Amino acid sequence: MKTSPFEEQIAEYVDKGIKKKSDSIPRRTYLGGSSLGEKCSRKIQYSYMGQEPDADRHFSPQTLRIFQFGHEIEDSMANWLKQAGFDLRTEKKTGEQYGFSISDGQIRGHIDGVICGGPVEMGYPCLWENKSANDRKFKEFQSKGMAKTNPIYAAQVALYQAYMELTEHPCLFTVVNKNTSEIYYELIPFDKFLAQEISDKAVNILQATKAGEMLPKIAQSKDMFDCKWCNYKETCWS
Repeated sequence: MKTSPFEEQIAEYVDKGIKKKSDSIPRRTYLGGSSLGEKCSRKIQYSYMGQEPDADRHFSPQTLRIFQFGHEIEDSMANWLKQAGFDLRTEKKTGEQYGFSISDGQIRGHIDGVICGGPVEMGYPCLWENKSANDRKFKEFQSKGMAKTNPIYAAQVALYQAYMELTEHPCLFTVVNKNTSEIYYELIPFDKFLAQEISDKAVNILQATKAGEMLPKIAQSKDMFDCKWCNYKETCWS
């Protein structure tokens, strides 16, 4: 069906508004716990340094909408848990998210929530982390579990458990299927070795950056899979 010039203009203005809003958000000046599980330390270092992504790697309005839906799904999942009788705390009295800050604020993380009690005898308090996924990825979570499906999430959970001192009881990890609204639940025990590994990795990135050194590339060529979707591929290899 052919669109009218008015419909095209509406779409253009909506996309411009989304992009303008995104561009107004200050860039992170610290290492975020949610990204430290990335395989390539050099990629994390570029982001920490404030390096602009390659010209063709900026988020499109459609991608930004996907991110926004993810936040809204998280709010819905939090409400469903509370309705079920779980004592879920997602923010402080000041309205701020719970989180941690170490190394003079150079390493930070903000958690989705802490569950302090509930109808299931599973151990409290515990960390709660939520994600959303399309149907293909959701089924992968079901068949393989969180750690094998997404090592970045595994690193994030371990680091958050460590620095929020929520190591005694497993984290409740939930995933909402964006296609079917199914929910995946998994209890994740604390992995102290992974938490230490990721913490050491963060310190290594900070030390290299302070010394003016770029960490080694992860691949032998920019055409290798690990570099294919990197926001800094051209910058790195040029």
